[in-house]
Amino acid sequence: MAQEGPDWNGLLKWSLAHSDGTTKPPQNLSEEERRWFMEAMQSQAVDVIKRMKEITLVMQTPDKVLEEQGVTSQDIEELLDELQEHVESIDMANDLNSIGGLVPLIGYLKNSHAGIRAKAAEVVTTIVQNNPKSQKLVMEANGLEPLLSNFSSDPDVTVRTKALGAISSLIRQNKPGLAAFRLANGYAPLKDALSSESIRFQRKALNLVQYLLQENSSDCNIVRELGLTRIMMHLASSEDAEVREAALRGLFEVARDSKSGDSNLAKDGEKLKQILQERIKSIIDMAPDDLGAAKEERLLVDSLWNACFNEPSSLREKGLLVVPGDDAPAPDVASKLFEPPLRSQAAQLAAASKDSSAAEEKRAPLLLGLGSPSSGGDRQT
Repeated sequence: MAQEGPDWNGLLKWSLAHSDGTTKPPQNLSEEERRWFMEAMQSQAVDVIKRMKEITLVMQTPDKVLEEQGVTSQDIEELLDELQEHVESIDMANDLNSIGGLVPLIGYLKNSHAGIRAKAAEVVTTIVQNNPKSQKLVMEANGLEPLLSNFSSDPDVTVRTKALGAISSLIRQNKPGLAAFRLANGYAPLKDALSSESIRFQRKALNLVQYLLQENSSDCNIVRELGLTRIMMHLASSEDAEVREAALRGLFEVARDSKSGDSNLAKDGEKLKQILQERIKSIIDMAPDDLGAAKEERLLVDSLWNACFNEPSSLREKGLLVVPGDDAPAPDVASKLFEPPLRSQAAQLAAASKDSSAAEEKRAPLLLGLGSPSSGGDRQT
């Protein structure tokens, strides 16, 4: 019987034979080799679309039917993991809506299982990231509404964090998304996120606040009125370096607003000065290795001090704004990642081939038995 699907073993042998890591003159492919390779790649693309359609079928199936077939919430999460891998390709992300998968995916944001709600938000994040077309499609499918609901009031902090990540990706470089976020009073749950005990939640909230202020400096007034500046000042003393830096970036955006910067921080000027002085003292006391790692924090502290008090910080006077090693070139770690394309793909195909049997066994229960015995495999409703 002829083999179905692409000849992965043949592709592996071909790619290894044509890409062994040595420097060789480019080899011209024969027309037959080129045609064979393109057919293999196209077959794989067709297989991915087919698999995405199968996953869509599962997402469209009522929960009660899935439960009757023995499908668990963990099975659904694993299925969403697989879908996320597929939609990392922008083309596949945009195709998800065409095959009917976007709406049921958004529906999973309201699922009764926290793990499914969180994973669905992760998939949405991947779909809309740097993808204006899918951003528009998600907005048209009212995807922002359940994300905002989960972000603001879900009892599970992981779900809230994942929803915030999806919102951040959805509204970036997306004017309708930004407008909808502001109209829905998105800043209010941001205040709760900044006050959370979850470091990851705080980081994501701080990064979004900075982006919003960069996009519209008039939002500085909202930040002040809601008390976000005081929370950011508190977080500027966090034990987590990334939280400290993100808080300092947010405060700097407020301070440098020429129209409202003074009014936004003037009331808390002495408190802010005290916090910055404490950060300066901590930086002065740092070991050389820690000092190098705190390069961005050093620059932020000095910039914020200068913006608020119209003078350079004492870090400049002590010569700590720039320290030895700051301008050293980064270690060369990227070259290891740039394998010849076919070899890199061949390694992935080899791993995929090795795990294919186990993967098929895992997936089968999700797709078998969805139809009644008399329906010839049609989906139950």
